[in-house]
Amino acid sequence: MTEITDHKFLKAYEMASNTHLRFPPDIMLHFYAYYKRATQLNGFYAPGNDEDIRQGFKANALLQVKDLSREEAKKKYIQMVEKYIGEV
Repeated sequence: MTEITDHKFLKAYEMASNTHLRFPPDIMLHFYAYYKRATQLNGFYAPGNDEDIRQGFKANALLQVKDLSREEAKKKYIQMVEKYIGEV
């Protein structure tokens, strides 16, 4: 199952990276958080500049997914790509 999920995750990432569709900031933050959670070894990233509001939003998005496993984050990312971009 993991091999299939990994393959689909990579395809979903490629689709998301190459889309010309534009998404609202909240959707982009979900894409960001699921991707980072799925690919970071420790799964948590603390931004260096707390004064930058964008970094604050990213940190908040990551806090919301911190309890997901890497596998769960990959599945959520795939689901988002399929919902907003197309079938993986």
